[in-house]
Amino acid sequence: MCTRHRQLGISLIELIMFIVIVSVAVAGILLVLNVTTKSSADPLVHKQALAIAESLLEEVELMPFTFCDPNDPNAASAVSAADCSPGMDENKGGAALTSPTPGTETRYSSTDPFDNVADYGNFSMPAGAIMDITGNNIGLAGYSAGIAINRGALAGLPADAALLITVTVTGPDNLPVVLEGIRTRYSPNP
Repeated sequence: MCTRHRQLGISLIELIMFIVIVSVAVAGILLVLNVTTKSSADPLVHKQALAIAESLLEEVELMPFTFCDPNDPNAASAVSAADCSPGMDENKGGAALTSPTPGTETRYSSTDPFDNVADYGNFSMPAGAIMDITGNNIGLAGYSAGIAINRGALAGLPADAALLITVTVTGPDNLPVVLEGIRTRYSPNP
């Protein structure tokens, strides 16, 4: 009587093959995780640029949009640029919206600050000079921002009753984040 015993378990060769296969798979997964971790700062750069753009867009959209500069005594009652004091109409006699009215206004001035949507036309902050509205550098080296204001025609509104605000922020990765908003005039008041 001969009885055969079947082998239970795995052989040494099978064990070594299992270890090699699992090691290669784990090495591949760790390599992917390593690459992902190295580039995980990119979303942070994009989110920071988006936060800057949202902040600037909101700042501009919250400004008054009147026919006259808000310092003009006729600003509250003007129903057209012709009702403004000389040199105080926001669209400078029909010219493109490219600079503050009057020309002495700046975003950071405590005595003559931007006080109208159109004042932000062609405003820019170069790389490393991102500042809050009081002129304090917020320490974001490598970021730059620009604001463009253009007349925007909306259905049912005159061409000068709506402005398209485009904010572009570029981060250290040189990828621009562009946000657009529309500001309409509530005639005659802002």
